[in-house]
Amino acid sequence: MASKTPSLFLTLTFLSFLALIFFYLQSTSTTTTTPPNTQNALPTTQNSIKVYMSPLSRSLNYGLLESYWDLNSDTRVGSEVDNEIRKTLLPKHSQKSLPYPQNPIIKQYSAEYWILGDLLAPEEVKGGGSFAKRVFDFREADVVFVPFFATLSAELQLIIKKSVFRKKVEENEDYRRQRMVVDLVKKSEAWQRSGGRDHVFVLTDPVAMWHIKEEIAPAVLLLVDFGSWYRFDTKSSNDNSSDLIIHHTHVSLLKDVIVPYTHLLPKLHISENQERQTLLYFKGAKHRHRGGIVREKLWDLLVNARGVIMEEGFPNATGKEQSIKGMRTSEFCLHPAGDTPTSCRLFDAIQSLCIPVIVSDNIELPFEGMVDYSEFSVFVAVSDALKPNWLVSHLRSYTRQQKDKFRLNMASVQPIFVYDNGHPGGIGPAPVNGAVNHIWRKVHQKLPVIKEAIIRDRRKPPGVLVPLRCHCT
Repeated sequence: MASKTPSLFLTLTFLSFLALIFFYLQSTSTTTTTPPNTQNALPTTQNSIKVYMSPLSRSLNYGLLESYWDLNSDTRVGSEVDNEIRKTLLPKHSQKSLPYPQNPIIKQYSAEYWILGDLLAPEEVKGGGSFAKRVFDFREADVVFVPFFATLSAELQLIIKKSVFRKKVEENEDYRRQRMVVDLVKKSEAWQRSGGRDHVFVLTDPVAMWHIKEEIAPAVLLLVDFGSWYRFDTKSSNDNSSDLIIHHTHVSLLKDVIVPYTHLLPKLHISENQERQTLLYFKGAKHRHRGGIVREKLWDLLVNARGVIMEEGFPNATGKEQSIKGMRTSEFCLHPAGDTPTSCRLFDAIQSLCIPVIVSDNIELPFEGMVDYSEFSVFVAVSDALKPNWLVSHLRSYTRQQKDKFRLNMASVQPIFVYDNGHPGGIGPAPVNGAVNHIWRKVHQKLPVIKEAIIRDRRKPPGVLVPLRCHCT
């Protein structure tokens, strides 16, 4: 018996030790899996974003499409394609499957149409391919999407009565629609809960929601660039300096998302690429305002250079074919700033596998962090580009191997700049690797910043104002 006692003691000790370990593992497991306070917790990694849609009237989105197609015609440049659609295709369409305008002036800003179409698509047809998951209670949502076709509203006003576009008057129907949207949204419980910081507006056209920009500044804005939003304070700059202070009081890469223009030219597959005879190609208007002054100087420097084609024009029915040919037969495509730092020309170049030459010192690009533009684009400082003979000499220095690699890299990113989902009326799941899903992924990256800003606002004592600060990026 005496010999068995130590053995029994050791066995009991070992079992007690196992019980303690089991208890410890259970208690730590319970602690780490307890959900945090959901109202204050920052978003965790997930493969979707929950989106609630503000309940706006149809007249503020698809109703505007109906109004556009009900016009007898649009006499502006590039609108002959829509006039033809009115005559031939529209009678075959139902009100639920209206296309977005194909007039290049409007089509380049069609993000609003494709984003809404994806959200309205039934979940059963999405098959898990859309990054945005629609919810019907704003309390469950990560963000609140405002389904206003702001670009189409502005463009309708410019067609019908351009003379009142900049005025806050009753005849300006675009202003009345802007006012209606903002008043409805700001009265909602969703806006009041967050101060609008978790709301998402699509403002791709630089003149979209022109009159109420300041009121929606706290929200997440989907923009093609910040060109029309910068406010320059010349008093802060001495006469000898060309650097002006930019106050990001309304827009910032901290909260806003840069989205692609809708490309106007068809995709060229890498397998279809052929020998390119022209060194550098540009088609567009020579005379622009503001940052576009650089374009005029570049034009004068390059117009007679060997291997360079500079064409004045616009991608209407005739110009589109010229642009397709020019971009597909050129090694490089020039992308100088115009009235704003960017244009749809960049995305046409990518779809044409024409290496973009970006001449703009102040440019924001879509999906940076997901895409490295330096792998398929050439970035040139304005000061260098304006040196006589410098740009052409620089482009000639690239080897065939380097240019081929640029094109292969470009081919790999072509899909992420595509909005079209191929469904009638645009209502259907977004392409899995397309622009809409990348936009929502970018918005998802902003969620911690949005949540932090909302929480900080809540703890402010009543009557305390926080000054606007420069969020330099």
